Amino acid sequence: MARSSNFTHPPNSVLFCDFDGPIVNVSDRYYHTYKLGLRMIRSAYAAEQGRTIDLTPLSKQQFWSMKQNRVCDRTIAARSGLPQELIDTFLQQVCRIVNHPHLLRWDALQFGADKAIAQVKRGSIRLVLVTLRHPRQVQSFLQAHDLSQYVDQIFGASDIHAAHANRTEQKVTLLERAIAEQVAQGHSIEASWMVGDTEADIIAGQTAGLSTMALTCGVRSQTYLKQFKPSEFQPNLLAGVSRVRQCLLQAA
Repeated sequence: MARSSNFTHPPNSVLFCDFDGPIVNVSDRYYHTYKLGLRMIRSAYAAEQGRTIDLTPLSKQQFWSMKQNRVCDRTIAARSGLPQELIDTFLQQVCRIVNHPHLLRWDALQFGADKAIAQVKRGSIRLVLVTLRHPRQVQSFLQAHDLSQYVDQIFGASDIHAAHANRTEQKVTLLERAIAEQVAQGHSIEASWMVGDTEADIIAGQTAGLSTMALTCGVRSQTYLKQFKPSEFQPNLLAGVSRVRQCLLQAA
């Protein structure tokens, strides 16, 4: 007899998931930050030097494609027309403003992410967010989209600039903490996954011995992420959750 699609899993099943990328589409915020940073540098230069810089901002498609393929920010700045002597100032400016509330408003819910999160809860899977965002920013976004009740725990970074820097070692440490706390609470992680959209997520999951799922809807392309050998790829969190639930059913 075929099993019902409305299956549930033991309440100790855990899904570890990144926030930016799987749940939040940050592409508009990053692009607006980039353009605002260029305008601020151009204005400051004109005020100090009495002449303007001839800048050629990239299109959103060009910018995001370069970000997804891990083209370094210095190269992006240079291709936008910034002289070498102003690039460090520009990068510092971007880092300073990227988490400003005026720019955070550009964050959007990824396609199907709300449905995916609801499916996790209906499947009796524990949802633990492991993110380099500050927990206050995560909670604010989740509450704004009426999703906070679906998330069991959030392990975030205290540094509001950590997400933009995307340091792998920080993600490894956060995931280790998250796993240790789930185990201490009596939850099994034997069939757990780490789901994310960057090399930091994949490496953190692999370091912890978890299955890793790379989503291609975020800040890294599938072409770039292939070199890190995740367990598998999925286009978005909705497809990813469906796959995780299928794997848990097979393992039950």
